[in-house]
Amino acid sequence: MEGQLELARAAGEWAKYLGPSIAMGLGAIGPGIGIGILVGKALEAIGRNPEAAGKITTNMILGIAFTEAIAIYALVIALLVRFV
Repeated sequence: MEGQLELARAAGEWAKYLGPSIAMGLGAIGPGIGIGILVGKALEAIGRNPEAAGKITTNMILGIAFTEAIAIYALVIALLVRFV
């Protein structure tokens, strides 16, 4: 009976580290893909219309900031899961 209790405690400790890791990993996949697509399309647009580079770059940076906010939310959730 005591062996099972120790095993349950060890599994609980293990889950404290695995849960936030999975949350952060999955939460970073979407923004990573989104930023890659966003920058690729912005560079494509600049290549087609170099005169609009300033306007495109400004909008691209704004989009990157909003996309990164999603990864920050995932980090906050991971920290909450880990420490609360």
